[in-house]
Amino acid sequence: MSERKTIYKVFFVWDFEKEEQWLNAMAMSGWILDKVGFCRYEFIPCQPGEYTVRLAMHERDEAYISFIQETGAEYIDRILSWHYYRCRTELGRFDIFSDIDSKIKHLNTIASVLSIIGTANLVIGLVNTFNPANVGWINLLCATLLMYALGRIHGKKEALEKDRLLLE
Repeated sequence: MSERKTIYKVFFVWDFEKEEQWLNAMAMSGWILDKVGFCRYEFIPCQPGEYTVRLAMHERDEAYISFIQETGAEYIDRILSWHYYRCRTELGRFDIFSDIDSKIKHLNTIASVLSIIGTANLVIGLVNTFNPANVGWINLLCATLLMYALGRIHGKKEALEKDRLLLE
């Protein structure tokens, strides 16, 4: 069996860019992502800088995955709605979101998911505050964290929209 490295690391949804940077730093040091799980990353050896890694939140769509693969990229794995791809650097620049509008659309997708889950946690938390077991605080805490994440994503989106105005 080939050599593998497993690293457990936590990234918050608003830090997906930092996660991607870390995965690319691992690739630059000779370890390419091969499998992903909840806070778990499995790497296999590669030539330093041989690959570029990208991630994107989107629903499971075989046509989209095929489209990405037609560019020469490989589908690695997914965790919930986050999909991970890698592409050999020799094939040139690998970007899933090549312009500001596609980046904004991606942030809107993330914001939609956060809004739905955050609202559900808020409602459940409020309903459970009247429960004798008084476990509603857990959902209210989750709702607070998700709304914070939504704010961070909104800030990134506003910065991109400001950049778009400057370029027009």
